[in-house]
Order: sequence, then structure tokens, then C-alpha cells
Amino acid sequence: MAYKNTEKAKNEAVEWALTHGMALKQTLDSARHPAFTLTPTVIEQTRFERLKSSVHLLGKLVHAVSQDHDYLHEAIAPITAGNVFFKTLLKMADDIHCSDGPQSCLPMLLMRSDFMDDAQLGPKLVEFNGIAAGMGPFGQRIHELHCYLAKQWPAPYTEWSGDEVGRPVSNSALQGLAAGIAAATWKIKQEFSDAGAPTFLMVVQEREDNVYDQHLLEHALQDKGIRTVRRTFRELYDGLSTGENQRLLLEGIGAIDTVYLRAGYQFSDYVAHDIIDRACCESLTQTRVMIEKHRVAVNATVSQQLATSKRIQMLLSSQSAESLTRFGLSESEANEVKHLLGDMIEVDAQSAEWVKHRPLDEWVLKNQGEGGGHCVFGDDIYTKLKALDPNEYEAWALMRRLHPLPRSQAAYVVRKGEIYVIDDLISEIGLFTVHIDGEPALENGGYAGYLIRSKSSQVSEGGVHSGMGALDSLAYKRYENT
Repeated sequence: MAYKNTEKAKNEAVEWALTHGMALKQTLDSARHPAFTLTPTVIEQTRFERLKSSVHLLGKLVHAVSQDHDYLHEAIAPITAGNVFFKTLLKMADDIHCSDGPQSCLPMLLMRSDFMDDAQLGPKLVEFNGIAAGMGPFGQRIHELHCYLAKQWPAPYTEWSGDEVGRPVSNSALQGLAAGIAAATWKIKQEFSDAGAPTFLMVVQEREDNVYDQHLLEHALQDKGIRTVRRTFRELYDGLSTGENQRLLLEGIGAIDTVYLRAGYQFSDYVAHDIIDRACCESLTQTRVMIEKHRVAVNATVSQQLATSKRIQMLLSSQSAESLTRFGLSESEANEVKHLLGDMIEVDAQSAEWVKHRPLDEWVLKNQGEGGGHCVFGDDIYTKLKALDPNEYEAWALMRRLHPLPRSQAAYVVRKGEIYVIDDLISEIGLFTVHIDGEPALENGGYAGYLIRSKSSQVSEGGVHSGMGALDSLAYKRYENT
């Protein structure tokens, strides 16, 4: 990095990030920037456009699966013996769909479909994210930061970028997600025609540090005339009530039009040690059940959470294109979906010995957990498989490991205010879609923007929040723009 003002340009990038809310909370009165790259990752325009034009089919598929309760129950039941959390989720789904007071909420599917662009196979799905599918606002912010650097610091930006980086791939994930949420929120508000502004409720975790990404979304909704409220499940437990025509009411606030869950994907979100009249987790899970029995837009419903699980992903990946048409896909749509789905296989008693004779980098072992820390790689796969109890087999799956090409030259990542040079940076591409009751909420089939997280190929955990990943954006290859 010969350019003499490199350090100054980097410092301004950090200040820009903090100024624009691209931050993680540290203490009650301090924050830090998340790790980010100083230049975008390149992608072939044809590959990105195909992803962008077809990702809505995954939203269509997942919605249909989430509405087929018999299929969900049959698919999830086998893993409940080895996964207590999914046993609880399935009971919640049964309570919602099989009781006297059925689900009456409006399903709002905000989904992030994560892909890796394999060097040989092309873009393949890594996982669905249907609950707490966040960081869309950060995805837009890092795109804007890269555009700022290209304009404000063209000399170091050009030096960092190299010859391949061309036109930036536009990203309006913050506006796209806000527009989709607003459409569902106003729909419920207009059904009731009551006074006042519509109200959006975000269910959050206690002591959450990824709050600025959430607040950016709230601010975008506030700009659309929507009131926003934040509560934990514990705060909702004795604060919710029922109004006329199954209107959901919150004490001190009034009617609620939309509930957006940024919590609920782990048992700890349902723990409240001060509730003594019944088991704490049961109390707070029933709070979530209660929400879905009201006329309110909800993301994620319990069924959406189940439908975006690794278990369902594995089953869908294993089906033929023809069998996928049962979920409302045309034959051509089902073939396109099959093109996106990666290879996944079930775990059984023979899996350990089978894996032992496969290349170490050919497969990844996954459980049903959300977020980082739920994948097993290399030699550890055999060890883990040997240690599994047979009733745990179906709660795990093997996925073919994807191998994206790293950047053609060294990349510069800023972490804790310092530049780190990484010569094997690879990226995960997350595309957001929004569907309301199965219908695209936006143009382009419901496509709402993207999130890029990049990491060294030597690192297994690539999350920005919980791993060694860095926020990144996309640019088309320069030769495609000439």
C-alpha cells in the first residue's frame, strides 16, 4: 500500500461507518464498527442477474411449505427425539394450526437466501434464513461506503481495488425491506380502519449488541409514518391482550399491526426465571403462539421458521424437480429451484465410515442451529458422527462443501480500526426477498437487496457478528462494462 494517505482514507471509512449507523453496541454508551472490506467483491453480471431473477422462487417455495402443516409435521417429527428445541417449535406449530383458535395472522416472509458461488458448480444455496434474517441495512451501508471511498478517495480505492472491479452492483436492502414491511403493516391497519398511525413491533433479545442494524430499519419505517416499538418476549408475556375481531393489543401502546421477530431462534430467548406459575419457556413460547392467533402481520411465523430449517432444506434438496411442483411451482420453476439447491444427504449409522473415506474438504456436517457455530468441518466430522446417539442422526445433515474462487488479488479488511491484508478472501451472497401471504411484496418478484459477508477461506465461521467475516459489497467485473 504505497499511497501515502492510505491510513487517513481508512480512518475516514471508519468514521463514515459510525456516522451512518454501521456499528455494533459495546456498552450502554459506546459502539464499535463491524469488520468491513475497503473495496467490493466482483461477480459476473450474468451470474448475479440469474440469482436475482430466480431467488423469489425460493420465497414462493418456502411459503408453500410453511402453509402445508401436515407436510411440516411429518418432516420435522423425526428430529424431535434428538432436538428438544425443534420439539418445542413443532408443538407450538401444532398449537397454532390444530387448536380451536387457528392461526389468523398474515404471514410475512422476510427471507435471506445465502449462496456461495462455487468455482465449478456456480451459485448454490447454503441456507435459508427466515427468522432474524438481519443485516440488510448493513448490506446497503457497506455498498454506500464503497461508493463514498471511490468518490472521496479515488487514488487509494483504485490501488486497493485492482483491475477487475467495475461498476458497483446497486443495493437498496434497507429501503426494500422497509417497503415490504410497510406494505404488510398498512394492509392490517386498513383492515381495521382505526385511528392513529400503524404500529410495528420488533421482538428483540435482551442485551442485544446488534441493535444499530435494527434501528436503521426502524428509522426507515418511521419515515413511512409507522410507529415502531421494541419488546422482549418476557415484556410481551403480561403485556399483550385481545381486542375486537382478534386485534392484537399491547399495554401502553394500543393496537399492533406487524410483529417482526429478531428473537425466538434459540431456547434462551424464551427463558424468564421470574415466572413461577408455569415453566418459563412454556410461558414465553405460548406468548408467541398467542401472537399468531391474532390478525397481525408476522415474520417469522413458527411454520416459516420450521420451513427454513436445515431439515426441510435437506428434504427439498433431495427431491426431484417434479416432486417440488406439489408446492405450487411450475415445472420450469421447479427446475430453476433445483439448479439453486446444493447437495444435502441424511445422516445414518453408516455415515461416519462413509465420510472417513471421502476427501476432507468435500462435505460439511450441520445441525439445526441458527447463526454461527453449528457446522463441523474436516476430521472433526468423523469424530462428531461417531459420537452421535442414533436418535440424533436425523437432526443432522451432510452438505456438499462449496469452494468459491478467492479474490484474484489481496483484499483489505478493516477490523477494530486496523487494516488486515487477506490474500484468499471468499464471499457468501445473501439475497433478501419479501412475500406477503405468498405474493411478492415488491417488484422484481419480491427481491429486496443483498448482503455480502467475506472471510478468509481458512476460516470456518464467517459471520460478521459472531465470526471472522467482514461486511462487503458487489461490483461487476470491469471487462463486462467495457
